Amino acid sequence: MLYKEYGKTGKKLSVIGFGGMRFAKQGDDWDLDYCAEMMFEANRLGINYFDTAPLFYCDGRSEEFFGYAFKNMPDKFYVSTKSGQKDSSELRRELETSLKKMNIPKINFFHIWCIMSLDDYRQRIVKNGAYDAALQAQQEGLIDHIVASTHCNGEEIEIIANEGRFEGLTLGYNVLNAHYRQRGLDAAYKNNMGIATMNPLSGGLIPKNPDMFKFICSREDESVVEAAIKFNAVQKEITVVLTGMDTIESVRQNAAVGNGDLNMPEETIAAIKSHDNPLLNELCTGCQYCMPCPYGVEISKHMDTYNLKLLKHEEYKNVIDWYWGINNAAAGECTSCGECELKCTQHLPIIDRLAEIAEWKTE
Repeated sequence: MLYKEYGKTGKKLSVIGFGGMRFAKQGDDWDLDYCAEMMFEANRLGINYFDTAPLFYCDGRSEEFFGYAFKNMPDKFYVSTKSGQKDSSELRRELETSLKKMNIPKINFFHIWCIMSLDDYRQRIVKNGAYDAALQAQQEGLIDHIVASTHCNGEEIEIIANEGRFEGLTLGYNVLNAHYRQRGLDAAYKNNMGIATMNPLSGGLIPKNPDMFKFICSREDESVVEAAIKFNAVQKEITVVLTGMDTIESVRQNAAVGNGDLNMPEETIAAIKSHDNPLLNELCTGCQYCMPCPYGVEISKHMDTYNLKLLKHEEYKNVIDWYWGINNAAAGECTSCGECELKCTQHLPIIDRLAEIAEWKTE
C-alpha cells in the first residue's frame, strides 16, 4: 500500500481510505460481525484511514459499526469523524458521543463537517462557536487534528485554505468535477494541508456508464472504477482517496488500487482533466446534499432520472416509476423555494429540471 504524508501532521496515511457510509445490510439489518470483518480485511491490506460520521451514514449507525470493529483491529489505524453543529455546546456533545460510540480516547482527524459556502464557513469560525469548541477539545487531547469537509467551489476553498485554520480538507473530487475544485485543491496543497477526496466514482455514475468514461482507462483490461480511483490516487496533491465499501470483495478491489501500479504521467492526468465533453458538467453526481426537500419532493431520485435523459436512455421517462416507484408528476410539488439549488454542490438548475420532469408523458 502506498502511504502519503498528511500535510504537516507527521502522519502517513494509506492512499486508499475506508469510507464508512455504504455498509450493506444483510437482509433487513446490518451484520455487525460482517461489517467488522470488512474493516479487518481493509486493515490487513494496508488501509489505515477510517472515515465515518455521527449522522446519516447507515441511518446514523456507522460509528457504532466502527466501534465494534476497533476493539480488535489487526494493525494501527487512524479514525476520522465529523460534526456539522454550529453551536459550540452541541458540537462538544456530538464529539463526546462519537468517542463513546467508538470506544476510543480521541479522534485523529476531526472534521468541521459539510461547509457549503463561505458564509457557512464564517458561521463555523465565529468566536465561541464550533471551531473554538474543537480547539478546546484539541487542547484537552480529545482531538489530534482539526480539519474540514467542504462542498465549496475552487475559489471558495482557496480562501478557506489560505486562512490557515485547518490542517487538512476533505472535498469531493473526481473526473467530472476536477475543473470545479482544482483551484482549491492546488491552494490546499500549496499551504501544506492534507487532502482527502471523497466521491471518486461520482456517486456511482462512473461505473454505471463505463463507455462514457472509458477515456480515463490507461489499459484495455482496466475498469473505469479502478481508473477513477487511480486518477485521484496518483495526484501528488491528494493524500487519501475515500472509497465507499459495501462488501469484502469491494474492500479487496479498492485496496488493490493502492497496492498496485500508481504511476501516471502528468500529461495523462492533464488530458483526463481537459477531456472535452460538456455533458459531464451537466450530470448529477448523486451526492444528495439537495435533500431533504422542505416540501417532500424526492429531488435526488428525480435528478437521477434526469441523468438518463442526458445520457439518451430511451426509457428515461418511465424509469422514475419503474425503478424509483414514484410518479413523475410528483416533481410538480416543487414550490421553487430554491433551497436545493443553494445546497447543490454543482449548481445545477434543479428547479427547471423538476418542472420539466413534471410535464413528462409516461406510458
